[in-house]
Amino acid sequence: MVAKNCGLTLIELLTTLTLLVILTTTGIPAFTNLILDLRMTAHVNRFVHGIHLAKQAAHTSMTDVALCKSMDGRQCDRSLDWRDGWIVFVNRNRDHPPRVDPGEPVLEVSPPFASGNIGANRAEFIFRPFTTRSTNGTLTFCDRRGTDRSRAVIVSYTGRPRVAPIAPGDQHVVCPD
Repeated sequence: MVAKNCGLTLIELLTTLTLLVILTTTGIPAFTNLILDLRMTAHVNRFVHGIHLAKQAAHTSMTDVALCKSMDGRQCDRSLDWRDGWIVFVNRNRDHPPRVDPGEPVLEVSPPFASGNIGANRAEFIFRPFTTRSTNGTLTFCDRRGTDRSRAVIVSYTGRPRVAPIAPGDQHVVCPD
């Protein structure tokens, strides 16, 4: 009986390694971009959800609801750098700048955006009941890829958000440092 050789020839091994190197070098950057896109989308969606939650709470409670940048998840911070997260709370006494007072429920706490920057032209957004104007403004979400993959969340006076790859006035989104 003749034993079969179960090994690989040098040509087969080199061909396999070459294919592995080609697939790895082309696949890893695409996978990295996919991961960064998913993180960006999740955070933008989380902010848009916070806006919708604030609008709904303002309509049902018939009082102001604040969405503001927060470093600790308990109080507002006046910084325009929103990467540390934000909170949504019912601002019953309508203080300005808004702060969480006893008896004012915090409706949502957002975690930090660790893989990027969030810049804004407002320190807070106030959502009011039906007939009163809300705060308008723009938040810019950026990651290490810069302005090419950035997103702007533009909030209108009615409190309606829209997501765009460009800033208001068809200007390019400028990423914060």
